[in-house]
Amino acid sequence: MSNADELLKELRTLNEPFEKRFLDHHYVEAIESGQLKESALSAFAAEQYHIITSDLRSIAFLYSRETSSTGQQFFWDVLQGEKEALKNLIYFSAALHLSDWDMEMHEPAAGAQAYKAFMAWLAVFGSSAEVAAALIVNLPAWAANCARMSRGLKIHYGLKDADVAFFDLFSSPSSDFQRMAVAVMDEGLRRGVEIRAVRRSARLVQEYELMFWDTLYEHSRA
Repeated sequence: MSNADELLKELRTLNEPFEKRFLDHHYVEAIESGQLKESALSAFAAEQYHIITSDLRSIAFLYSRETSSTGQQFFWDVLQGEKEALKNLIYFSAALHLSDWDMEMHEPAAGAQAYKAFMAWLAVFGSSAEVAAALIVNLPAWAANCARMSRGLKIHYGLKDADVAFFDLFSSPSSDFQRMAVAVMDEGLRRGVEIRAVRRSARLVQEYELMFWDTLYEHSRA
């Protein structure tokens, strides 16, 4: 087992409290039970539109500055996934009768956008290892919630498979994603990236995602 494998196990243990809060979140439960208003679903789509369009730039910048073939392949794959996510988000928004213009004109909530702001900061000032750790630690709970939301949207809101392709994309991540992320982390550690910095990036991404869910839920009750 590499140092990166051991670090990933440690990071997942440290971040278990966040995962529990994601998986027990009232916003996801409201979708599962059909209690969320359609306007709140529209807000989710619009907030995700602003997040993904920003993340596309951040990941593209990370790819452009990466010097190792391992890191280049990892960020290239992430970039293709983000492009597919944006395409599928348009299907979801169309099912909610939202146009691209509607989402562009949506005024994003600061709490929901903290995640993308940190990803942009990492793209400029962080290491590839920090980004890879943040993404891989964040993925399991996000994937689980996407799977739950996909089921809830089809059962309670009448959406079809094509309408929820955005959620299904994230709910079944590539089996190679963790292997590649660990390889990028391992390269970074061997180059001298501080473990403290990797731990911090993983924790902050989890905190910012929790802000995303909390903000959406609070706005849905307003």
